[in-house]
Amino acid sequence: MAMDAFSGGYDNVEKMKNMYDKRAPLAEAVRRFLKDGITISIGGFGDTRIPIASIHQIIRQGARGLTISVPSNSICCELLAGAMILNSNHLSIHRIEISWHDNEKFYKTALLSYLIRKKMVLLDEYSAPSMLARYQARAIGVPFLPIKEDGSDERERGNRGKVSVCPFTGEKIRLVPACNPDLALIHVQAADIYGNCRIFGDLCTCPHVAQASVNTIVTTEQVIDNSAIQNYPNLTTIPYHVVDVVVDQPFGSTPAACYGNYEVDSSQLQEFRSIGEDFCRTGNTDKLRNYYNQSIFDIENFDDFLEQKPYPILHNLCQLESRQSIILD
Repeated sequence: MAMDAFSGGYDNVEKMKNMYDKRAPLAEAVRRFLKDGITISIGGFGDTRIPIASIHQIIRQGARGLTISVPSNSICCELLAGAMILNSNHLSIHRIEISWHDNEKFYKTALLSYLIRKKMVLLDEYSAPSMLARYQARAIGVPFLPIKEDGSDERERGNRGKVSVCPFTGEKIRLVPACNPDLALIHVQAADIYGNCRIFGDLCTCPHVAQASVNTIVTTEQVIDNSAIQNYPNLTTIPYHVVDVVVDQPFGSTPAACYGNYEVDSSQLQEFRSIGEDFCRTGNTDKLRNYYNQSIFDIENFDDFLEQKPYPILHNLCQLESRQSIILD
């Protein structure tokens, strides 16, 4: 691969651009790309289409010194933080780059906040427009992009952006550095075997995240035929040439939501929030460890995790979201 001059990392110019079958088991895909010290970008937003199955596998395999880049916080960040609290020799985060620290709808980020307060993880916080601009910058191959700066956003004062002056208008602007992920984790409603992806509902910056990353693992609710992609090419939101692996993983975002497939499992999110808050209050890791053992470490894959959730619950989550339509053919 060619060296990326402005980031010190690698770009993806030498990736195979031909169409070939990219399907693989999730464990194999993560094993191929997960390494100590890499930057991982997590797709989705809040409780929408986040790559829970991939995060479980990252935790199961483990890596140290990771930088986590996310457009917004979610249970994914909390899961990684909890794994680090349990065993930092197995999985650890060096820095988190984020635009939204808390998810007020379901939980405060108790575990991640704990690591930040203890100075065990560096925090690089941006506004939502800044994070989007950072992915866009990398996607188009420039070292930074300007955003409008009015000085009112506290998050922008402590990050790696630089205040400058627009050479055309004289207005104050902020230059935000490109985000250069080594690995993107994206969950979508549909993809073909080559990696052409369809996203319905909010795109959540996922196309930019995928295009900015050296490698991209896509988990999908359903693998569809390439003829369907050709019938409606305008529905392709992530093209095949930026995707490295396609993993057929229904319910790959639960307990979060996936538009047109299933709603948020709020009870499971609240359960994990309660466990995290219990640790922060007591310092006792027993409940946290039991959760990880049952949900991740003592099982082989995400399908085993799904088997722990009674069918009526999954069915109800699907029924709650059945009013939203998606196009698969």
